[in-house]
Amino acid sequence: MDSSSKALLKAFRKERQGNPPFWFMRQAGRYLPEYKQVRASTGGFLDLCYTPHKASEVTLQPLDRFDMSAAIIFSDILVVPHALGAGVRFAEGEGPILVPVDNAEKLAALQWNTHLLEPVYEALRITRNALPGDKALIGFAGAPWTLACYMVQGKSDKDFASVRAIAMKDPAFFINLLNLLTRCVTQHLKAQIRAGADVVQIFDSWSGVLSAEEFDAYVVQPTAAIVASLKAEFPHVPVIGFPRLAGVKYWDYAVKTKVDGISIDASVPLEYAKQLQDVCVVQGNLDPVLLAESKQATLAQAKRIVNALGDKSFVFNLGHGILPHTPIEHVAALCAFLKG
Repeated sequence: MDSSSKALLKAFRKERQGNPPFWFMRQAGRYLPEYKQVRASTGGFLDLCYTPHKASEVTLQPLDRFDMSAAIIFSDILVVPHALGAGVRFAEGEGPILVPVDNAEKLAALQWNTHLLEPVYEALRITRNALPGDKALIGFAGAPWTLACYMVQGKSDKDFASVRAIAMKDPAFFINLLNLLTRCVTQHLKAQIRAGADVVQIFDSWSGVLSAEEFDAYVVQPTAAIVASLKAEFPHVPVIGFPRLAGVKYWDYAVKTKVDGISIDASVPLEYAKQLQDVCVVQGNLDPVLLAESKQATLAQAKRIVNALGDKSFVFNLGHGILPHTPIEHVAALCAFLKG
């Protein structure tokens, strides 16, 4: 894969660019009418993830409309628990529902079925062939801690206190679960790179609920192991970490995991983000609520972010995913500003 003309990869090589590369988390999603049309023609959400030509089609839709610097493959972090046999389903209006894996006996019953994820890799191959040469392709996976939250709890939660409790009461079970997920996430990311991903991102959506000690054990250590394994085989493929709502712990995460880039949520002050640029490439961090609600405020904040972080290698993104009710004209205005 020729990476010389891809703006996203130039950022990780610390090459100077006139405008920052940009892409948005959940840029392929329900705010786009063309996405909703494809989604309506497909069975369940996982059916869309596992139908390669449709997954590729929706991956490319935002680039066709807005000309971002990169496409992120349309998939979900819960395909890894699904491939382990955790019984994942998506209930309309409820979010993901899993069969809980909350003890050693249930953990022992899991079996890793990589064949189930082959449609994801085929979608990457199709997308890679369809992408213009100057656009990067991003693969991704959920981090072990966040995946463990969903697997143990069986659904989403505001603080996953019950998961933390189980980790305290049965540490052997929980560490074994994290170790299994670390191996599976590593394999999943490597397979995505082999299928054409130029960059991979590790989403740790629930890292913000942990104490400093738990954060090191459950977030930093597994992620560092994943990054080390990826770098041993693919030393030139950038790895972005996103420990959402980690606050001051972003610094330790960046230093200890050795990620190439760190994606920051909207709560991170730009002064602190600027310090993080001494460690690695920073990606972020426009508030997706701002993007949804006010075009004028969005453009003003985007200008502040670029002015604060644009002097060093930087990737513009949101602090989390695009919200479904976001007006298309707001996204179009932001993209026009970023392209200059």
